[in-house]
Amino acid sequence: MASATQSFDAVVIGAGFSGMHMLKSLRDKLGLKARVYEAGETVGGTWYWNRYPGARCDSDSYIYCFTWDKQLLQEWNWSERYPEQPEILRYLERVAERHDLKRDMQFNTRVTGAEFDEDTNLWRVRTDKGEEVSARYLITAVGTLSATNIPPLEGLERFKGRWYHTSQFPRGGVDFTGKRVAVVGTGATGVQAIPVIAQQAKQLTVFQRTANYCVPARNGKVDPEVVEARKANYDDIVKRIRESPFGQEHWPMPKSALETSPEEREREFDRMWDKGGFAFWLGNYQDMLSDQEANELCAEYLKRKIRGTVKDPAVAERLTPKGYAYGTKRQPLDTNYFETFNKDNVLLVDAKTDGAIEEITESGIRAGGKEHEFDIIVFATGFDAMTGPLKALNIKGRGGRALADQWADGPHTYLGVAVAGFPNLFTITGPQSPSVLTNMPVAIEQHVEWITGCIDAMRRSGKTTIEATPEAQDGWVAHVNDAAGQTLMTTANSWYMGANIPGKPRVFLPYLGPEGIGGYRKKCDEIAAKGYEGFELA
Repeated sequence: MASATQSFDAVVIGAGFSGMHMLKSLRDKLGLKARVYEAGETVGGTWYWNRYPGARCDSDSYIYCFTWDKQLLQEWNWSERYPEQPEILRYLERVAERHDLKRDMQFNTRVTGAEFDEDTNLWRVRTDKGEEVSARYLITAVGTLSATNIPPLEGLERFKGRWYHTSQFPRGGVDFTGKRVAVVGTGATGVQAIPVIAQQAKQLTVFQRTANYCVPARNGKVDPEVVEARKANYDDIVKRIRESPFGQEHWPMPKSALETSPEEREREFDRMWDKGGFAFWLGNYQDMLSDQEANELCAEYLKRKIRGTVKDPAVAERLTPKGYAYGTKRQPLDTNYFETFNKDNVLLVDAKTDGAIEEITESGIRAGGKEHEFDIIVFATGFDAMTGPLKALNIKGRGGRALADQWADGPHTYLGVAVAGFPNLFTITGPQSPSVLTNMPVAIEQHVEWITGCIDAMRRSGKTTIEATPEAQDGWVAHVNDAAGQTLMTTANSWYMGANIPGKPRVFLPYLGPEGIGGYRKKCDEIAAKGYEGFELA
């Protein structure tokens, strides 16, 4: 039975980094009555759901955290450069406890629909528990990578063994000891999971659709002196990452790869390779992502590394990326990924040379006319990124118009935070915002602060609704597409382009403006300073 409608000032959907910070701001800065709905059993979002072997963040831990809790920045000590999932979840639990966030959160509850009521100017939000509540503001904090993509393979229901998706792993993990295991997918998740599973499994077969450019993570303990220096200098670090292009301490080199001598280029490539992490992706020559010839110089270096690591030349060739520019797909950070294919118990099945997966059988996978038998199949096949989680919420704006219909040909937003025809709806790190092209906590904090400032300004001026104008939205969509079109990013079949989901419109989903998140922050602040230019307030 539906319970009596409760009313809130704001409903937030999701209790990961975004939902936790949004609740803290709404409640403790603005004094609003807010409710967070979360499908999981506790806080964490991405770090609650993704517990596959080897799951860890790939932004340096000292900046992969909340910067607004200055005391916790000093108290908390990360164990490694890139901590694993359980440690990040412990950190988020600590934040929830310190700020008593759980008292305004409802767990194990999925939002099944939300409709804007034009008579009352309120959102009516429904859950799978049969509740309906109303709220002035509806804020989505559902993450960009949370709508699981299980490929529509024929025969999956017939498989007699066990199968898992990396984002839906059982709480206690999976024991691969002595098992014949398949991993389907070699994106960032597969690159993390494959070396770990290979250490346990009797036999591991990796099914690869597209070979990936990987760079070494160089994970490990961080020098205690470096940790202390960072803690003493956090204000400067926070300022730098907020103004940087990618929310990281990486800046593209202000020169062309083509104007550099081969000797100097090799030295720079070696330096970035040895540094590890995103240095090679985000701190490379400034024309790497815009000039095909410059890009090929960077790509060729990485291809040489693969050939120098993988002992079997035929396997090395299949693991060498072809047909797309380096850096145009999500950059995986690896620890012994290519080395794993030197093990006797690891087999590579490449869709292009060995044949694609045809079906799942009772005992395994048929690919290229050959059947492979398995006890366990792990799908590392990613997500319906960015738009998928929002479309799944069944949101309806003015006139009962469904967001999923409005986005049938791709997302239409203003700043990636608002949608014309959907008043008082804010999408944290939504499509057409920098989001996945940055260190996520930096993008999240920017959006949360901006939304908080916006609601505060509305309340001070007595406004009850804010809505993007169709003209401002059209202008932003054109700007997003234009910015992406000046790079090589639109040339790859990546999930940034929605290309991993059959039938999904081929549109560049995040925002890759000239100065990245730093420039985007300035743009959003200017819009607010001009009385929320491009929005209609009533």
